[in-house]
Amino acid sequence: MVKFILNGGEAETDAPAATRLIDLLRDEFLLIGPKEGCGDGECGTCSVLVNGLLQNSCLIPIGAIEGAEIVTIDGFSKTEQFRVLSECYSEAGAVQCGFCIPGMVMASTALLSKNPHPTEDEIREGISGNLCRCTGYNMIVDAIDLAAKKGDGLW
Repeated sequence: MVKFILNGGEAETDAPAATRLIDLLRDEFLLIGPKEGCGDGECGTCSVLVNGLLQNSCLIPIGAIEGAEIVTIDGFSKTEQFRVLSECYSEAGAVQCGFCIPGMVMASTALLSKNPHPTEDEIREGISGNLCRCTGYNMIVDAIDLAAKKGDGLW
């Protein structure tokens, strides 16, 4: 039995310890916000926060999350921080096909939580583990910069 905190609530599972976190989230907890892209930790579409740190859920065996606090885009979407990021992504035209956006938003909040006023270079580095196949990086960078300004004090 693995026990952990999932989006602010207690959670547990009897799934095998080698089960990938993304599979547990999507198949057992029906949280479909984290997407499986590459399955190798290269694209960031499966990004979640584990104890406040951005992690690729496709690389984490659930045996490693005992006692951890996991936040997915599904849980994060209920926060004021998400509301600001969502508005800024929309205002900057940063959402194209949308496949990468859950991971990009989680990378955005991880960055802004650590650095509420990042430079453009710091934003680019902060999202560097997340791929956008539509190549909308400039608009995503603009959205994060805008969120840093509009959400001043939230992070």
